[in-house]
Amino acid sequence: MRQTTKNILGVAAIVLLSSGVGGYTAYKLLSKERMATATFNELFPQNPASNVKLAGFNAVDAQPVDLTQAAETSIHAVVHIRATQLGRTETVRTAPDFFDFFFGDGRGQQRQIQTQPRVGFGSGVIISKDGYIVTNNHVVEGADEIAVKLNDERELKGRIIGTDESTDLALLKIEGDDFPTIPIGNSDDLKVGEWVLAVGNPFNLNSTVTAGIVSAKARSIGTMSANGKAADIQSFIQTDAAINSGNSGGALVNAKGELVGINAMLYSPTGAYSGYGFAIPTSIMTKVVADLKQYGTVQRAMLGVMCTDLNVGLVVDEENKQVQEIKDKAKELGLKEGLWIREIVEGGSADGFLKVDDVLTAIEGKKIHRFADLQEELAKHRPGDKVKVTVIRDKKEKEITLTLKNQQGNTKVVKDADMELLGAAFRPITDELKEQLNLNYGLEVTGVREGKMKEAGIRRGFIILKVNDMPMRSVDDMETALKEASRSSEPVLFITGKFPSGRVGYYAVNVGQEE
Repeated sequence: MRQTTKNILGVAAIVLLSSGVGGYTAYKLLSKERMATATFNELFPQNPASNVKLAGFNAVDAQPVDLTQAAETSIHAVVHIRATQLGRTETVRTAPDFFDFFFGDGRGQQRQIQTQPRVGFGSGVIISKDGYIVTNNHVVEGADEIAVKLNDERELKGRIIGTDESTDLALLKIEGDDFPTIPIGNSDDLKVGEWVLAVGNPFNLNSTVTAGIVSAKARSIGTMSANGKAADIQSFIQTDAAINSGNSGGALVNAKGELVGINAMLYSPTGAYSGYGFAIPTSIMTKVVADLKQYGTVQRAMLGVMCTDLNVGLVVDEENKQVQEIKDKAKELGLKEGLWIREIVEGGSADGFLKVDDVLTAIEGKKIHRFADLQEELAKHRPGDKVKVTVIRDKKEKEITLTLKNQQGNTKVVKDADMELLGAAFRPITDELKEQLNLNYGLEVTGVREGKMKEAGIRRGFIILKVNDMPMRSVDDMETALKEASRSSEPVLFITGKFPSGRVGYYAVNVGQEE
C-alpha cells in the first residue's frame, strides 16, 4: 500500500512538473507579441492606430482566438460604394430586312435609343487619413458618379484616381481629412490555416463581418468567377470567410486588425457564397495603388518568357497532350515544381540572360512553385528594377541578375494608360526585317495579350506600317494615333501592315470604351 501511494505521488509530481513547464512555455510564447506592421510606403503614411490590439490565444480558459478587436478596428475604415452609370443616347443599327438589300446599303437602319441608368454596389477600404480608397476595378468600371458611404452614415462624393483591369484594382479619393484607416499588413506573412475576417457590405448590408481561415495562397482560378470577370494577374488568397455580392473591394483582415487583402470574387456555380472566396494580396495591392497615385497607370514589369508549370497537377490541357512531356522533363531534372521556360521573347527582360529549357525556381530568393507565384512577384516590381533569378540549367542551379523591362521592351515610365487598352507590345522593325521585306519603317507586334488588338485578330509578328494613314516609325507614333482616335467621334484604328511572309493585312481596331 505504501509503495502504491508512493507511485501515485510520483506520477502526480511528474504531471504537475509537466503542467508547470507547459504553462511556463505557453506564457513565454504568448508574451512575445509581434508589433502590428502599420507602414504602407511614403505615398501613404500611416500612424499605427492606438486602438489596434493584437488578438491572441487565451491561455487561461483555452478559448479560440478573439477577433472582436480586429473587427472593431477595421469596420470603420470599410466603406459602401454606389457606382452609377448615367443613361445615355446610343446609336444602334437594326438588322437589314428584305428591302434593305435592294433599296438600301444592306446594313439595316440606324436609330437612337436612350439607355436607362445602371447602378452597382460594392465596398472599399480607406488606406490613408486624407481619403484614398482601394476597391475593385469591376466595382467602379464605367461609372459616371460614385457615392461613398462611411460607417458613420456620412455620404461623400468619390472620384477615380486610376484603375487597373489586369489586377482588378482601383484607387478612389474622397475629400476630407482624419478618416479612419486600417494598418497595412504583409500578405506574404500569412499562413494557411490562419484566421481572417472579411469586412464589407454584402447584399447592401452595411458593415458586415464574416470569419474564416486562409485556405490557400497564390491561387489562380482562371475566368471562373461569379461576376463573370476575373483579373489577368491572379495570385489570390483563398479563404472560407463568407464573401458575397457586395463584398467586392472590401477588406480581408488578419487577427491583428491588419489589412492583408482586397476581397475580389467568389467561386461559385450559383453566384452566391458556396464555400470559398478570393482576395487580392496586399503584396500586389501596395505597389499597384502607389503607381496609380503617382503615375495614373501601373508600371508593369515583364520577364519576357513563355513557360509551363512543371507540376503536372497544374496542367490545364483538354486533351492532355503535354502531360507526358512535362512528366518526362520533371523526371529528367528530378524536380516536382518550377516553371519550364519554352520560349524567350526577343528584346524582353530575359533575352540574353535566360535560355529555353531553363527551369525558373526563384526570384529574389522567393520560391516559384507555380505561374501564380511568378505573377505575384513581378507585380511587386517596376521596369528598371534589377532582380536575381534562380534557374536550373543543365541540372545545375544558377543565379542570374537581370533588369526588368516593360511590355514595350524598355524601362521608360508609361504615362498614359491608353496603351494598356491595346494589350500589345511593339518595337521598330530591325534592319534585317527592313531588308527582308523591302521596308523603310514599321512597328513589329512583339507580344499580344487580352485587349483590343487580340480582339481584332492581330497576332505576334505582324508588322504595322500605317495607322489611320499615319506612318508608324516608333512606339510614340502608335501612342499619338491612339490618343487622336480616342478623342474622335469614330474611335477606330485602321491598321495596314505586313506579315513576315510578305502578305498584306488590314485590320480595324475599335478603341472606344464599351458601354
